[in-house]
Amino acid sequence: MGTLNKKIIFRFLGITAVLNGLFMFLAVPFSLYYDEPEKWGMLNAGIITVFIGTILYFANKPQSTHIYKKEGYLIVTFGWLILSFTGMLPYLLSGAIPNISDAFFETISGYSTTGSSILTDIDNMPKSILFWRSATHWIGGMGIIVLTIAILPLLGIGGMQLFMAEAPGPSADKLHPRITDTAKRLYLIYVALTIVEFLLLKVAGMTWFDALNHAMATMSTGGFSTKGTSVAFYNDKPIIQYIITFFMLIAGTNFVLTYFALKGKVQKMFKSEEFRYYFFGIIGVSAIISLIIIFFQDSNLQTTIAHPKVLGDVESAIRHSLFMVTSVVTTTGFVSADFTMWNFFATGIFFALFFTGGSAGSTSGGVKIVRHIVMLKNSFLEFKKALHPNAIIPVRYDGHSVKQTIVFNILSFFIIYMLIFILSSVILTLFGLDFMSAIGAAASSLGNIGPAIGSVSPVDNFAHLTNSAKWFCSFLMLIGRLELFTVLILFTPFFWRKN
Repeated sequence: MGTLNKKIIFRFLGITAVLNGLFMFLAVPFSLYYDEPEKWGMLNAGIITVFIGTILYFANKPQSTHIYKKEGYLIVTFGWLILSFTGMLPYLLSGAIPNISDAFFETISGYSTTGSSILTDIDNMPKSILFWRSATHWIGGMGIIVLTIAILPLLGIGGMQLFMAEAPGPSADKLHPRITDTAKRLYLIYVALTIVEFLLLKVAGMTWFDALNHAMATMSTGGFSTKGTSVAFYNDKPIIQYIITFFMLIAGTNFVLTYFALKGKVQKMFKSEEFRYYFFGIIGVSAIISLIIIFFQDSNLQTTIAHPKVLGDVESAIRHSLFMVTSVVTTTGFVSADFTMWNFFATGIFFALFFTGGSAGSTSGGVKIVRHIVMLKNSFLEFKKALHPNAIIPVRYDGHSVKQTIVFNILSFFIIYMLIFILSSVILTLFGLDFMSAIGAAASSLGNIGPAIGSVSPVDNFAHLTNSAKWFCSFLMLIGRLELFTVLILFTPFFWRKN
């Protein structure tokens, strides 16, 4: 490869900005309907963003449309950045979030589908702003689908090669031979599931506005709510929480498997090792948390679930356990109860879940279940090899042997992930956070989870962080969402070296 094809990079960024601006226009009718003065800020933000995108697109006509790996890394990283920098314009121009640090944090938290927030009075925010907030989730989730299916496998990012046709994994059953048609089918599933959840939530008792926002936040595994208390606002309507739990489970599942399930091939889901670990893991951990709430609550801690021996409260314990475990594993971040107030052991379990993540090929963030499976299998094989050093025993996943390069890639990813978490925890203490809050904020931001522990617990938010801490957490959200290597490789000298 020779010189970077800068024009194709800028052209892609232009397309990204134009699409982002068009989404902003969708928020304007909400301002008009609710007669909000913020409509001008939203409208101007959309016009400015479309203008920027149009200039970038038409001013850069590349001689070659071929995209090499280096262009791919830059398009993905800077694409997310241009989304975030233009996406904060509605907050700034409407005056809803006048501080640039706060506006950028809220925006990248949306596009990265993290769900951490600096807003302290969500219930009284303009409807158009709340819609835009949820829309950033939905745009980010849709972008992640095309990344995992079409772009990251080509770049060889963080174990995503498992999606390539010749590699083991769910995508060995290709939806369609052309990658663009595959992406289109997954988009349709994403849109259809969002609509179905919206209708179900409306029937279950939400207003149409709240149903739409929660549906967008669920399918993107984002977690922004239109209520200050998140989904705990609906604790008196269990059916709403069960619906959201179900769709969080779907959103955290490999979208390719969801496609086959919708085609009537449900057995394909349970043939997938990752889905079995994901599904039964959530059920198992939820059962343990339920028992902790029912029998081993710390009497010194307040809880939203009182007298669990009563039948109704047993159901409540099971519902909240299932909801919160699913929310954390899928990195959605919705809150039905404060898990840090249940039991210290339960808090420890939830903190461990911060490092699991959902399925690869889903909108979930985090490490991803498939990486844990491959790492565990490789570790057990090392014990065997210690006894039989001459034996050639490959790691097997879904009945196929995994290439050693993929195993090394996954091990490298996890080591770098944990190193970043440790270093980030220390750095956040320099920005004034206590140790518990620092490790919570670092794990939450890097894993795109949302609620954490300490002063950023499920009933708190990130508003009290210093501006420096907010920018640092924003960086963690970005690299965590884009599978680490995509962004970090840009900081290496050999990336910029001409071949």
